[in-house]
Amino acid sequence: MKDLKHLIYFENLLQDAQNELVDQAKAAGQYALGYNCYYIPEVLLNLPGCFSSRLRAPRCTSTDIAGYYMTNRSCPYARSILERAIEGGYNYLDALFGAESCATMDRMESHFFLINPVKNDRFFVTQVDPPMKGDSINLEYYKVQLRVKVLEPLKERLGVDVSDEAIRTAVEKHNRLCRVITEIGSLRKLPNPPITGYEFHVIQLVSQVCPHDLILPYLEETLEELKTREPEEKFPFRARVVLVGSEVDDPDFTKLIETCGAMVVADRYCFGSFPSREQIEIQEGETAFEAVCRTYLKWNQCARFMDGGKIDQRHDEVERLVKEFGADGIIYENMKFCEFWSYEKVLASNIFINERHIPTCTIEKEYALGAVGQLRTRFQAFIESLEIKQIQGGK
Repeated sequence: MKDLKHLIYFENLLQDAQNELVDQAKAAGQYALGYNCYYIPEVLLNLPGCFSSRLRAPRCTSTDIAGYYMTNRSCPYARSILERAIEGGYNYLDALFGAESCATMDRMESHFFLINPVKNDRFFVTQVDPPMKGDSINLEYYKVQLRVKVLEPLKERLGVDVSDEAIRTAVEKHNRLCRVITEIGSLRKLPNPPITGYEFHVIQLVSQVCPHDLILPYLEETLEELKTREPEEKFPFRARVVLVGSEVDDPDFTKLIETCGAMVVADRYCFGSFPSREQIEIQEGETAFEAVCRTYLKWNQCARFMDGGKIDQRHDEVERLVKEFGADGIIYENMKFCEFWSYEKVLASNIFINERHIPTCTIEKEYALGAVGQLRTRFQAFIESLEIKQIQGGK
């Protein structure tokens, strides 16, 4: 296929957390608000005068310094974020909105104020205690947490307008971005898509780490380009898979899977578009803030949720993606030492293989790819098994 016009530019934006568009927004006087987790509604960090920045640590291959503060037997994503902070990679941030989603994330975020790695006099940290169930009681608790830990600090410490009108405006802009990303992602449903999983991964990531007002024109232009882009004459992959699991913010991981022969047609993982690009509908009789809380709690599929309804939702959503995107199987990953997703991976693998009869490959990965020989072997063997099943008529 012909190269996408902005793909190289997008790839360059992902090389550093403080990229060209971040610098542009900061120069215009906007506040940079960092976050690590879907529990923190992205839309609330894009109120007037602010922009959200989901934290990554690109090209981080060592966590030696962070290892002094966190055990090496903890999530390498969290350690990499702390490492990059100590290196000065997040000095552009004016605040970090954290979520105590797991012990490791909590410890990493706590060090942002314990050792003060961000050299910005305005910088502060606040942490949300997120709910573990999706019922109405937990929704009310979630509202209180977001009001006290997100809206009030924004207003009191940065002077941000957090009125209902301001949140409605932020929701409208958020929905516009979501519509573009969703339409681009839906092209992967086609038998021979005009976009690869790697390209979509890059597009989804830049929509999370760049100021929305500045990246949206590029995304809209890319969508128009894709509508007329001619795909390969023949579908160039041997299989189609849904990638599911914990944190994946390195597009080279998706590229690895695709060089082994399977196109990643749907991305249900942390940093993926499922969930994160669902539009927010403000229902009659509710405020914009209430709509945001309801929507994020509804779509949140973190393995931290322990109630049966949320567990079933996670599995139902993956099965839905398999069917809608015409996938042949699932690759289920978890970050090394991630307690929640490692438990979830074992349970989900049994359910998908033995109860829902969907071929599933499970792997554990580091944050930085590093040596990929074992992963490549696993992926190639799994793809071959999918091909054999296709030849045998799905048996």
